[in-house]
Amino acid sequence: MRILVVEDDQNLNRQLTDTLKEAGYVVDQAFDGEEGHYLGENEPYDAVVLDIGLPEMDGVTVLEKWREAGRKMPVLILTARDRWSDKVAGIDAGADDYVTKPFHMEEVQARLRALIRRAAGHASSEISCGPVKLDTKSSKVTVSGMTLKLTSHEFRLLSYLMHHMGQVVSRTELVEHMYDQDFDRDSNTIEVFVGRLRKKMGIDLIETVRGLGYRMQPPAEGDAKGGK
Repeated sequence: MRILVVEDDQNLNRQLTDTLKEAGYVVDQAFDGEEGHYLGENEPYDAVVLDIGLPEMDGVTVLEKWREAGRKMPVLILTARDRWSDKVAGIDAGADDYVTKPFHMEEVQARLRALIRRAAGHASSEISCGPVKLDTKSSKVTVSGMTLKLTSHEFRLLSYLMHHMGQVVSRTELVEHMYDQDFDRDSNTIEVFVGRLRKKMGIDLIETVRGLGYRMQPPAEGDAKGGK
């Protein structure tokens, strides 16, 4: 999952970015409203952490412009403790949730996980696809109860496909959500990761949709014991 952090306080921005990266997210950073607005309008994000009090362009204006342009990614706003009016303005502008400063990083992570799940139509912290279960809280994947050891890129790919179960996801979309803006992206590596996932899971739940991309969906009845 790819996250944008828009926060002008460099230390807080770094702390948020480091924490989210450690949790397995791909993270892009912006330090003012104009930069944040540009990235949010031109890059595909699964969620955004947006400070309200930004230089160049305030957070509420940034959010209003995104929503006016049809950008629907979940947005978690950061507000000052004594500025209840900021919370109201942010929610009215299209924010999905808010956190009041100072906050615990664990709270930000929990709220982001919830926003991403809800945006994909999942209510529970555990997402299942046949015998494969993804615990979004612990970032743990199991197959028939056995823990699956995955690399960071394999986990990101599987997580994205499971969050968008039943949907055809293109290689380009996967690359955009697996790597940050500065990474040398190569869509050909997706096929390699898919092959590794199929082998590790021991069951082929990832369908190749020729010319379009990949789709993950539960196995048909009677086909849960093995893959292709």
